[in-house]
Amino acid sequence: MTSPTPEPTQGPATRPTDAALGALFDAVAVEHATIYGYGLVSAHSTPDDNSLVADAMAEHRARREAAIVMLEDAGGAVPLPAVGYSMPSEVDTPAQAAKLAVRMEEDSATAWRAVVEQATDEKVRAFGVAAMLETAVTAARWRVVVGATPVAVPFPGGKE
Repeated sequence: MTSPTPEPTQGPATRPTDAALGALFDAVAVEHATIYGYGLVSAHSTPDDNSLVADAMAEHRARREAAIVMLEDAGGAVPLPAVGYSMPSEVDTPAQAAKLAVRMEEDSATAWRAVVEQATDEKVRAFGVAAMLETAVTAARWRVVVGATPVAVPFPGGKE
């Protein structure tokens, strides 16, 4: 006798075709990936950076949860987090961890900029602007750790 195979309670969500919902869906997916990535950053950061890691993780978790509520309220599908993610670079040292954190914050700003550009709901647009500002501040804090200049960018989420 074989044991029954558990069925998933929810299958993968399909990205909404509506531009505003699709951008919000993508931003939630980026938040999932960023939270995962901060696990790697945490494992390789110096003790001096622990509070920055904790602050960033809490910020992204809160943002993700609020964005999920917005998606659900608008009738959009919610992306599930992946089991794992490929990182854009190797992470074995504190310097590599800090560079990954900068990259994740920049990617998050890009996703939230798309939300701002596509949003038709004023509350969602305001949330996206706040998210862009928060990621810009966190990225600047990580750029200080990396020793990168400039510390701040003129417009988060863009190349302008």
